[in-house]
Amino acid sequence: MRGVPSIVRRRLSTLDRRFDPYSWLVTAIIVTIAAILRFAGISKPKGHIFDEVYYPTDAWDMLQHGVEWDEKTNGPAYVVHPPLGKWLIAGGEQLFGNNELGWRFASAVAGTLMILILIRVAYRLFHSIVLAGTAGLLMTLDGFQFVLSRTSLLDIFIGLFILMTFAAMVLDRDHYRRSWTRALERGYDPATTPHIPRIVPWWLLVAGMTFGMACGVKWSALFFAPFFAALVIVWRVQARRSAGVRGPILAGILGDLGWLILSFALTVLLYLASWTGWFVTDTGYFRHYRADNGWSEPPVIGALLNLIHYHSEAYNFHSGLTEKHVYQSWPWQWLLLGRPVAFYWSGNGNCGAPSCAAEILLLGTPILWWSFLPALAALVWFGIARRDWRAYAIFTGAAAGLLPWFWFAVADGRTMFSFYALPALPFLILAVVYVLGAIMTPPGGMAAGANRTDRQLVGTVVAATFVVLVALCFAYFYPVFVGTLMPYDDWSVRMWLGSRWI
Repeated sequence: MRGVPSIVRRRLSTLDRRFDPYSWLVTAIIVTIAAILRFAGISKPKGHIFDEVYYPTDAWDMLQHGVEWDEKTNGPAYVVHPPLGKWLIAGGEQLFGNNELGWRFASAVAGTLMILILIRVAYRLFHSIVLAGTAGLLMTLDGFQFVLSRTSLLDIFIGLFILMTFAAMVLDRDHYRRSWTRALERGYDPATTPHIPRIVPWWLLVAGMTFGMACGVKWSALFFAPFFAALVIVWRVQARRSAGVRGPILAGILGDLGWLILSFALTVLLYLASWTGWFVTDTGYFRHYRADNGWSEPPVIGALLNLIHYHSEAYNFHSGLTEKHVYQSWPWQWLLLGRPVAFYWSGNGNCGAPSCAAEILLLGTPILWWSFLPALAALVWFGIARRDWRAYAIFTGAAAGLLPWFWFAVADGRTMFSFYALPALPFLILAVVYVLGAIMTPPGGMAAGANRTDRQLVGTVVAATFVVLVALCFAYFYPVFVGTLMPYDDWSVRMWLGSRWI
């Protein structure tokens, strides 16, 4: 076995693959706390809140008919979102019935899984149990993710699948780099062998499948496609450069593109699979559009052409949706919490005061959310100064989740809501955690056995103080996250931005 120079081995290094029980213990504790918070009292308030009037109803109809159904006309319903998110909601309804627990159960599961995956992604990125736990705690204590985890909307599912896709990409990056290390150990000469033979990027293919599931919830997942594809190529080029390949861009670009194309083919297959109910029944909307209009409808191809027509009509609906809504907001308002969405409101009940209020407000925990913009700015700075792949990877995910909405806001002024930002949330939290880690750790990192410096001590205190403040802020706003009945004055003092939050 030939030796690999230490500098090459270091450049190709990844997280130690040995099982770390302490990291999993921290993960289990935080996920348990998150699950308790998300499932406790999930059946309240009673009845549909906000857009629950649509998705749980569609999900229940899909259990009965295989497709969305219009009870008024006793025929197929025209809907503009793919079916997968509603099938997940239907799974909860199948277990617990057509009630509040049934239609909110899947959201709570998805919200809890997001925290689990975020902790493991953070641990792989930062190689730190403390920073991984911090990432999980921050998402656990974020009111925005918390409310969406307890409400039967679609956005929590697209957030979960996008995060799963990123996690699979990070695992693929590590697998590719370990493969190069093993190849060098076996004596491969990167000057003459720029490709690693017989290496199947299984995690990249998994990423394609989870991305197909994200698209099967909402089409807005497609915003991430060019960003994530570019990230995969850059990571692979960097690995080849670290291994000593000459011309690392051209040396393996055809293989990179080939695997990406195959991964995207799996995306398409998984997306089409989410429409199974529509394919196997004859009652779906536009299911026999061609035959109904006197055109030929050959098997399989005809169904696909009908589905394309359905997508064309749905796209026209989305692109022309400019109707004003009292809770709509623009992307430049989202990170500033400029216009949160009220999911529920009631002034009825006895709270011991002349006037009462109970509200569920889709509001990010303010101290956390108002740290996102400075964290992104610092992330860019540290990324340039340290040439750190983690910084630009996190920034890429945040940009993919936010920047396309700026384009549509300017281009056609379509109606938007703050919950569209949910897929970007994990990356925004990772940006904060990255900066906290940079404050605690010198550029060279913590050497084994190194003495703790004053900077590291101060940084640790700052990071811990920040997490405590986020927790206190979450506790303060908790009543307006779960719809607790309280005196009107107590509710009013929590509306920090006045009419913007009312």
